[in-house]
Amino acid sequence: MSPPRPTITRFAPSPTGFLHLGHAYSALFTAQLAGQEAGSGAAATWKSKSGGRFLLRIEDIDTSRVKPEYYDAITEDLAWLGLEWEKPVRRQSDHFDEYGKALQQLEDRGLVYPCFCTRREIRAKIRNSGAALHDGPSGSEGPLYPGTCRRLTESERQKRRDQNHPFALRLDSAKATKTTGSLIWSDAEQGDIEASLDRVGDVVLARKETPASHHLAVTLDDHLQGVTLVTRGQDLFSSTHVHRVLQALLGLDTPAYHHHRLLTGADGKRFAKRDKSLTIRSLREDGNSPDQVREMAGFKAQP
Repeated sequence: MSPPRPTITRFAPSPTGFLHLGHAYSALFTAQLAGQEAGSGAAATWKSKSGGRFLLRIEDIDTSRVKPEYYDAITEDLAWLGLEWEKPVRRQSDHFDEYGKALQQLEDRGLVYPCFCTRREIRAKIRNSGAALHDGPSGSEGPLYPGTCRRLTESERQKRRDQNHPFALRLDSAKATKTTGSLIWSDAEQGDIEASLDRVGDVVLARKETPASHHLAVTLDDHLQGVTLVTRGQDLFSSTHVHRVLQALLGLDTPAYHHHRLLTGADGKRFAKRDKSLTIRSLREDGNSPDQVREMAGFKAQP
């Protein structure tokens, strides 16, 4: 019997602000599942004890929100925590051509359609219908889309394109699930899950200003980087349904998943980049040691 393959995990922050304590928890959690452990002291370094691999990916597809100073801050803060990752670091903004090719495959098969609705129009449409404004999956843009532009004819779509109306490309969830049939993905805490797009709807896969959505980019990235275990917060649980369908449509590998708890403050709210006092950068400046910050994130130093 051949030995089990080493676990390959990834931590994938966006350079839109300084990393906070919740990011520290997620990064350390991910590194630990790759078999990394740390000793004690300020110079403690997390290194793999089992041949696992810990990758760092920079998710910067939303170029309108990223700032140059946050790229270096991410690697500085993670190194200060004692984490080590493989080089080179994958930046999504360097791979728009790859995402474009995957998107074209879906377009050629009639699995995506142009949506000309603005966010405001979508909300107004839902309100006028008397339906509740249910949010789409975390990482999506606004409420669950009612499918307005899915019903346009090809001639209507072409006419609007010819008139240079801005549009997004959405996944036709009904066609997609009919194409793939029944699908399963596995979560470490909840077991086997049947993939369903009922609660996420026709998600956006690309916009003019953002050539690939989070859903499309991370699904392709995980395949290309050979990730075997995706770790992320419970707030992204519903997004995994989308990613499982995209994997099936594009012939990509399906990793295992572990959706971890979200770190929260004393008020019960999860940490966010707007919580300046809880950024790793701020905690460092206040004189905390790496050991102390790791312990704040729930990872006590090994003796």
